[in-house]
Amino acid sequence: MQQFADQCTEMARSMLGHNLASINQDGTITPIDGEEKRIDEPGHAALAIGEFYRATGETELDGHDLIDLAARCITAQVFADPVAENGIAYAALGLLSFGPAKDRNPVWERLVEETRTRLDRLLLARSDHENHWQSFNIAKAVARYSMGLSKKDETGKLIDRFLERIGEKSSGNFHDDGEDGKGVFNIYGVLSFIFIRQALQLHANIHLRDRKLPSLRTHAEKYLRLLPDLVREDGLGWSFGRGGGAYGQMHCISLILQGFRDNWIAPEKQGQYFDLLRRLFYFFYLTFLDQENGNLIIRDNERETTDLHTTRMADFDGARYLSQWARLAKTINAPEAAEGFKTKNTSRFVIFDKSSRKEQGLFIYRNAESGLHVNIPLTHTDEENTSDSLAFPHSPGLFDWPVNRQLPVMIPELKFGDDYIIPSYYGKRCTTGLGLRNSIYFRYEQPDLINTQQKIVSGLGSCKVNWTFNKTTITSEFIFTVKQPVTMERMRYMLVIASPHSHNRVGNTFTLGQEGLRCSVIKDDFQAQWAETEVVTEDPEYKTQWGKIHYLQTLVRDHPLNMRPGQQYRLTVSFEPDLASVDS
Repeated sequence: MQQFADQCTEMARSMLGHNLASINQDGTITPIDGEEKRIDEPGHAALAIGEFYRATGETELDGHDLIDLAARCITAQVFADPVAENGIAYAALGLLSFGPAKDRNPVWERLVEETRTRLDRLLLARSDHENHWQSFNIAKAVARYSMGLSKKDETGKLIDRFLERIGEKSSGNFHDDGEDGKGVFNIYGVLSFIFIRQALQLHANIHLRDRKLPSLRTHAEKYLRLLPDLVREDGLGWSFGRGGGAYGQMHCISLILQGFRDNWIAPEKQGQYFDLLRRLFYFFYLTFLDQENGNLIIRDNERETTDLHTTRMADFDGARYLSQWARLAKTINAPEAAEGFKTKNTSRFVIFDKSSRKEQGLFIYRNAESGLHVNIPLTHTDEENTSDSLAFPHSPGLFDWPVNRQLPVMIPELKFGDDYIIPSYYGKRCTTGLGLRNSIYFRYEQPDLINTQQKIVSGLGSCKVNWTFNKTTITSEFIFTVKQPVTMERMRYMLVIASPHSHNRVGNTFTLGQEGLRCSVIKDDFQAQWAETEVVTEDPEYKTQWGKIHYLQTLVRDHPLNMRPGQQYRLTVSFEPDLASVDS
């Protein structure tokens, strides 16, 4: 792993070097042209510098004094208005990266007394959170105790509270990132464990770290065991919910490396996870890294990312993660090249939460012969009006969706008055099994319909959904029933045709061939018609996190339909996508 460590170090040095000039004299960060700065960016920069120092021991880079820059960023974050709890947590870990003892921490020595006093107060003040922001409270508690600002250590209590809530809100023991318990299961669960584990590694009391690792492992292993089925053959990592793209690669890589460091991966599984690591990193390296300038590319003329991420923040996070990977790789005794593992057919429903109120999870289907690999998430989202968590087959390059906007991709959207009904977010009686002719099915019901604002519309009707997979043929069936006479004003069903990035991509990544999705409408009780194909190649509003959207195809009924109670209204659509790779 020494070669991998060296490669990560050089990439971190390049990425950090290209962004240090953006740190102003007062520690704030200058955004790139066309973007707005985030209030927590100085904290991200401070932690990136701290991790680079931990990995290399260097205090200067390209003529920049890293100690001075870290102190400036921490000062800017401490005096940011309004206070950003997440930025304070990042800044605190950045400070702690230079050493836990105040009298031997070179960055602490650069901070003026006013900054030290305010930092102490901000580390003590914390709001109780039920989402991934609770991990920031844990980091602040670690920093306050380890820096000697408090004799009372709250770290253990906060970790216990974080883990208890996982059990309370998820029967599958996955992290629910929603504040209200509605069931938001996304990659921020992985981020939480990575951030908590990183904070514990910096804790001055190693005995507390050793006591808490077993309970953290119990929950973090849920995500580790998910990765072999989740990662696509070409190395694409987490691809549904908020925070995918480059972060979908980086978080997965960090989790695997931390798992190796802590011996959370069984010896007989290590070869498989090294193969996962190799593929994840290769996809990250070729897809999101600017080979000429060493920057991380999360948005350009072909792709976009969530509005919550800026390029500066991503660059500093990339440098932080690369430094972390370099440091972790040096602690792992592993062969330079891991033996590859043969891809197997996969069809399973991972239960995130199952209760009398709702069932949520992730259906994963993979056909080893063709390489077709899709994920159907059945989960809420913490953002409104996005397509990232809708219940359709997610597979960038084949089945795509736009970032930062919601379209009914491969699922019908029914309009009743002010409500737009969509069969996503939750289910009941979720089942998967073997169907006719060795097909695989995934079924769920919605006893009450739900709208695009993720609110149950009681008394309106119900829906049954059935997805069937037979090698590369996918059939979807949606059956709606209303409980009282009602007028449906419109029905809309959309297909999004996109492509991987024209330059930054993996050679074996999937795309559609000349024959496209080969879509067939088998049954349509809504009597909808295909609208004229909308060409959006030149429209900057239509991008994915991996490439450009070119066409929108819409099946629409644009006039009212009087629906009668007891009658089933069925829409059945079949696909047999023409699978290809970009270099084929």
